[in-house]
Amino acid sequence: MSDESARPVPADRSSPPTARPIRSFVRRFGRITRAQRQALDGDWTRFGLDFVPVRVDLDAIFGRRAPRVLEIGFGNGEQLLASALADPARDYLGIEVHRPGVGHLLLGAAKAGVPNLRVIAHDAVEVLDAMIPEGALDEIRILFPDPWPKARHHKRRLVQPAFVAQLATRLAPGGRLHLATDWAPYAEEMLAVVEGCPALENEAGPGCYSPRPDWRILSRFERRGLGLGHAVFDLAARKRG
Repeated sequence: MSDESARPVPADRSSPPTARPIRSFVRRFGRITRAQRQALDGDWTRFGLDFVPVRVDLDAIFGRRAPRVLEIGFGNGEQLLASALADPARDYLGIEVHRPGVGHLLLGAAKAGVPNLRVIAHDAVEVLDAMIPEGALDEIRILFPDPWPKARHHKRRLVQPAFVAQLATRLAPGGRLHLATDWAPYAEEMLAVVEGCPALENEAGPGCYSPRPDWRILSRFERRGLGLGHAVFDLAARKRG
């Protein structure tokens, strides 16, 4: 839309880095509703964090010291908001570049008045590189990322060795990485990548997937996969030490 550049969300301010093999997203343009646009304008200062190329103080941002959970690629934010509401003892940070999804989450967050939720609208790889201190997170979630099913597109998949190694550096000792997908070949690749990371240990044991966690709601991504007859795979790993 013609007024997109005037919005406060910093999703469009960066150009793709030339030396980085993956990005956390592919740009998608969808219709943004008036209510979502109003939320981006009116509620961003309350829940949003602009991208800055410096390490941030999460204690200062949330106004307390608490365990921190990061969800990468939260879509329309239904899982992220549900988790923050159900788990007030922990702080929740979400990363997503799809503007309608960010606006949808901001609408829900403002209505619920949730205090333990913040959003960054930027490439997750760059956010992790620049903003998130090492060892600052207690859990990282990547739920139903794009599987890029065609073989020629596998290089675009987010869960790759270099990215998982980067995620591990941002986890505190004992912190958890939780992945979920409904695409069986991608699940096998995730399992191999996670078990190939020396810093991580598969909670369920070598070669095994984890049971569905109680906290995960039935999102539209999962409903779509189940409707297509796909099995759903959860994979949880702990940072060693």
